[in-house]
Parts: sequence; structure tokens; C-alpha cells
Amino acid sequence: KWKSLYQIQGERKRIMRETCSKYKSNNKRIITPYHVSRIFVEDKYRVLYCEVPKAGCSNWKRVLMVLNGLASSTKDIQHNTVHYGNYLKRLDGFDHKGIYHRLNTYTKMLFIREPFEKLVSAFRDKFEHPNNYYHPVFGKAIISRYRVNATKEALRTGSGVKFKEFIQYLLDVHRPVGMDIHWDHVNRLCSPCLIDYDFVGKFESMEEDANFFLHLIGAPQNLTFPKFKDRHSNEERTTTKITQQYFAQLSPSQRQQSYDFYYMDYLMFNYSKP
Repeated sequence: KWKSLYQIQGERKRIMRETCSKYKSNNKRIITPYHVSRIFVEDKYRVLYCEVPKAGCSNWKRVLMVLNGLASSTKDIQHNTVHYGNYLKRLDGFDHKGIYHRLNTYTKMLFIREPFEKLVSAFRDKFEHPNNYYHPVFGKAIISRYRVNATKEALRTGSGVKFKEFIQYLLDVHRPVGMDIHWDHVNRLCSPCLIDYDFVGKFESMEEDANFFLHLIGAPQNLTFPKFKDRHSNEERTTTKITQQYFAQLSPSQRQQSYDFYYMDYLMFNYSKP
């Protein structure tokens, strides 16, 4: 079993490196604090984890907190503690020497997810539930730019953004409001062409990949990756089928443009075109 998992890792890293050398000329660039700002540090087991939202990141942070001795079990850690507790250090909080020392000696990993599924998962989470940040900041801007004859109420609250409007915003080169980590490219969040990741896990094979990773770093045997869904736990996870239902609302050219938008992620992580 381990042997085949090692082979899968070798293959994923090979494809990632080949894509980088083909499309990116930045392997000579200096790594700056900006490039490592999404990387979380666990010093005890010497792990660097690049956070990709909507690809198991809450549960990965729980695992890192347990490894670090900040909690005895992943079940004890609340969502807000994970994301707003600031218990885990980020790599950009260290000086130049500290950053490079960790990049050169720690096990660097990231977990990714099929780009369209990740996008729909983010849309459902941020726009289909009450949210006192995404509705006023993104919702208002999106509705006022892309909805014809928007009601005063919609313009005031920013609630009720439709998937089609969200995609219009995403594909607009003159976006009325900036990018967000929940729908940015993994390629931009984690700089895989600059940072040579040791382990590339996939959301689709999370349990197997996660427990293999924990085995590789020598984590305690009783620590396994949590299976629970972190947010809106009574709601079905975003599946391929659900993703298709959302993309069916778009025109063929919008679907193609969305694919082009995430093209590098599709290529680099070997996901087939939907």
C-alpha cells in the first residue's frame, strides 16, 4: 500500500515540476514573505502546510494544532479557534533566515481540489449562507455591477448573489472588488513553481493521502485526519454532481472562460477538463 502511495506522490510532483518548467520562468526568483504568507508552520514535527481554502484546510489546521500540543484531539477544536485563534504561526512571521531554514529542512505539503468543485464549494459557503463579510463586501459590489434592475434591498444587503453573477465578477478583468483566497488559483496561493513541495495531497483521496502524510512525518498513531465537515454540517458536501448543476446555469463561453481561468491549476495538478 505504501509503495503505491509513494509512486502516486512521485507522479504528482513530476507533473507539477514539468508544468512549472514549461510555463513558468520564475525558478530564479527570490522567495519573499508574500510567497509564504499562506504557509502555516508546525515546528515540533517540522511541517509546512500551505493553506488552500475548501480543500480540507480547517481540519488540517486542527491536525497541526494537535501535533503542536495545543489540543489533545481534533474534535475539541472549534471552527473559530481554528481560523481566528492565531495559534499557528505563519511562515512570513519569521525573519529571512528563519524562512529559509524551514523551507530547506521541513516537510512542505499542500492539499488541492478539483478547481470547479472548489469554486462551487466556496460560492455555496460564502453567498448562500448569512455572512457579515462576504455579503457587504463582495455581494454589494457584484449585485450593483452585474444585476440589471437590482432592488434597493439587494443593493443594501448584498445578499442573494447568483452563481452566474459571481462568475461574471470572477472573469471580469476590471473586477469591482479584489480577489479572495477562496477562489484564487492554487498556483498563486502556494507558489508551487518557487517552492518545491514534498507532498501533494488531493481532497478527492483525502483520507488515504492525509493518513499517509501523517505516517511519513511520524505523527502519533492515534492521530488520524478528522472526517467531519466543518461548516454547515447538515448540508451535502459539494460533489461533481452539485458542481455540474451550478455550471449548467452558465453559457458555454462562460464555462470555457472559467476553465481557462483555472487552466494552470488543472494542468499542474492533473485534473481532467470537466
